[in-house]
Amino acid sequence: MPNYRRAYQPGGTFFLTLVTHQRIPLFNDPTARQLLHESLAQTRRDRPFELVATVLLPDHLHLVLTLPPDESDFSIRVGAIKGRFTRRWLANGGGETSQSPSRTDHEYRGLWQKRFWEHAVRDLDDLNRCCDYVHFNPVKHGLASCPHEWSWSTFHRFIREGKYDANWCCVCAGMELRKPPVNIHGAEMD
Repeated sequence: MPNYRRAYQPGGTFFLTLVTHQRIPLFNDPTARQLLHESLAQTRRDRPFELVATVLLPDHLHLVLTLPPDESDFSIRVGAIKGRFTRRWLANGGGETSQSPSRTDHEYRGLWQKRFWEHAVRDLDDLNRCCDYVHFNPVKHGLASCPHEWSWSTFHRFIREGKYDANWCCVCAGMELRKPPVNIHGAEMD
């Protein structure tokens, strides 16, 4: 069994990517979006974290979160989010993808990839790059022409809080696209 090394840091900030199994566009479904929202909220109540930034796309979720000062385990939070969502989705009659014999033997469900991608945020510049990546992701994937067109994102909160100007990376009204970095530390992310 592989021993995956995770960058556990008490009170750390982490960029996380959770992807659906076989990249199924599960979150095109409004019920799936609502159940994920509820699963995130319940996990935040049970295992607190600050949700710095997030975006939900049809087949994956990006989160930037900060843990409490005395905690370092983001993996347990990811597991709780995925597990709660899976139970709620299946209880509401939602389907899942077919499983390989190996996934069946390990009792994996056909909703999420087994693992997730994680990046420990090093400093304020790194945090800003991660947030920019999150908010630009719907444009990168061709789901919106401007970040403000995508509803399932903390982009709108960033505008309200003055972290971005209203035209951040916008091409509306003939503006030229000002594209943020599309990868973090040379690693292409979806």
